[in-house]
Amino acid sequence: MISTWLEDALSMVSDLLRNHPAPAYHHQATQMPRQVGECNMANDTLSRLAQTIAARRGSEAGGSYTRQLLDAGPAKCARKLGEEAVETVIAALTQDAEALKAEAADLLYHLLVLLEARNVPLDDVYNLLEARMAQSGLAEKASRSRPQDE
Repeated sequence: MISTWLEDALSMVSDLLRNHPAPAYHHQATQMPRQVGECNMANDTLSRLAQTIAARRGSEAGGSYTRQLLDAGPAKCARKLGEEAVETVIAALTQDAEALKAEAADLLYHLLVLLEARNVPLDDVYNLLEARMAQSGLAEKASRSRPQDE
């Protein structure tokens, strides 16, 4: 069951957090914050990757890992995304920046595969993020809060 896997993964991350405090990173005061365009999102690597993933639906299953994931369905894609999320947390807490970058790239790829499996266009996600940026983070989060369990 996915819920059992998720519980195991969350337990593992919880144990990791207890046993490995996050390393301290120092930010140089003279360094300017990076601008979003600095990573060249205008080049839109994520959109191009999403297009490649969508194109893989028509490729031969044996020759494409992406096609195999898509053929396995959203549940398999979601599980793989969860695995990558856990690996990203582990890299963030116990490994160097290069390992974290590699895991973050894997995480983004698997998110795009899941979006494709569920037929959710990346542009819809971009539009939602754009709308959220129009308000403060706290106000935005409060606007989508779920009712408390009784």
